[in-house]
Amino acid sequence: MRRREFEAIVHQALARIPEEFRAALGNVAIVIEPWPDPQEMADIYGDPDEMVYGLYRGTPLTERSANDTGALPDMIVLYQGPLEQDFPTRDELTREIEITVVHEIAHHFGFGEESLERYGYD
Repeated sequence: MRRREFEAIVHQALARIPEEFRAALGNVAIVIEPWPDPQEMADIYGDPDEMVYGLYRGTPLTERSANDTGALPDMIVLYQGPLEQDFPTRDELTREIEITVVHEIAHHFGFGEESLERYGYD
């Protein structure tokens, strides 16, 4: 799939997020990268071959303080390669992008993996 087509699906997924949540994403960049960086996967998960669909880079809202100034904007990274590899049809891909976007936004709001698993966003 071409990058622009993938980006269009990501924009559609973001458009389905309720406005009150999208408003809280004003300082969060949504970035698409081809594949996860093996060194970053090793640093985070202890395995350079760990394959993920998305990643939240930043400080969750629940962990911020008034002293947090000058930090770079938070970022949600979506990995096009793994998503396309594991979800070959457009419908499957669209659904997984939506799930991944919601999952990473939830991390921004302070939800941990355990909470997300409880709600079916693991």
